[in-house]
Amino acid sequence: MLGSELLPMPLVFPFLADESPSRAAEPEPEPEPDKVQKPPLSRSSSQLDRWSRGRAIRSGRRIEWPATRERATAAPPSVPTRSPSYSSLSSVSPSSSPPRREVEEEGEENGGVTEGKEIYMVSDGTGWTAEHSVIAALGQFEHSLVDRSCPVNTHLFSGIVDMDKLLEIIKQAAKEGALFLYTLADPSMADSAKHACKLWGVPATDILRPTTEAIAAHLGVAPSGIPRGAPGRKGQLTDEYFRRIEAIDFSIKQDDGAQTQNLHHAHIVLVGVSRTGKTPLSIYLAQKGYKVANVPIVMGVELPKTLSEINQEKVFALTISPAVLHAIRTSRANTLGLRDHVRTNYSEMDHVREELDHANQIFAQNPTWPVIDVTGKAIEETAAVVVRIYHDRKHKGSMPRISRRFQH
Repeated sequence: MLGSELLPMPLVFPFLADESPSRAAEPEPEPEPDKVQKPPLSRSSSQLDRWSRGRAIRSGRRIEWPATRERATAAPPSVPTRSPSYSSLSSVSPSSSPPRREVEEEGEENGGVTEGKEIYMVSDGTGWTAEHSVIAALGQFEHSLVDRSCPVNTHLFSGIVDMDKLLEIIKQAAKEGALFLYTLADPSMADSAKHACKLWGVPATDILRPTTEAIAAHLGVAPSGIPRGAPGRKGQLTDEYFRRIEAIDFSIKQDDGAQTQNLHHAHIVLVGVSRTGKTPLSIYLAQKGYKVANVPIVMGVELPKTLSEINQEKVFALTISPAVLHAIRTSRANTLGLRDHVRTNYSEMDHVREELDHANQIFAQNPTWPVIDVTGKAIEETAAVVVRIYHDRKHKGSMPRISRRFQH
């Protein structure tokens, strides 16, 4: 896709410049050294420009704005060289705010990719909270994003603890006409970001502040204002961290029916036919601290005896639409480079239906197992269903909830 956005470098052949025989026979004059023309540079796309600017911001290099984005009617605002206060920011007049990004008409005429709405996510930590909050919110706009009628480009800037870099990102957001979303623990950084966005006309929202203020009011304690991972924060190697590492190690060792003698140590056991997402779901749940084992259902192969001996409320069955499973297996066979004459019935539609029928018979013989249809579901959605059922069963007779205790 990226290659299609670059115009090929034009090649100049002197003997084709003029087809006249008399002119063709004449030797080309040697160009003077000071008048040698340089070959034209290939024009990069706006998408590549954005990526290069993003890398420049992350690496701390100063951004050189492309000439095609500059407009003679407006000049970009100057970035203060020191950490600004409100008074220094106010010295920049609103009229000097950078112009909004305009769609390049030339790209549209040549059938270029339609420019999308930009969303900037800025964090003084890893950016996990900002990124996942935006992804969750964008899920409410799938009706507009799927058909690309309203494309969106998201850009994550993590580890931003320097005021100059923060203002440079805000300035770039103003140029791009972007939405600016941020999670900044330092109140002064957050206030400066809010003020700069207002000054330069950038729509902005502080993702964490409403929640932080509500918790502060509830606890009657002011927040520390220290970013996660900072030296002043509590160390990250907590007991919970080691529990997650142990769960990940366990889940990897129990993948695809291995070491079935350890199934009684698992919190959750997943069963299903091949390519129903057992392994990625196991690893995702393991990162949440659950020890997960998965057992494949294969025709002609008996399920391990240990599976019937453990607590059946630990077992979760996964199923999928035959058409979707057939497409997944066909794609995998092509990825592995299996040719038609060497392929087994692994990706044949009739065999897929037969395998799913066989699995459904096993599920019917074990009514305790919840059967979860993963068709069209993301790993996170399936994991949410599994965790909810797991905790509902663990805390019978009480309101379903997932509890964690935070203490020093």
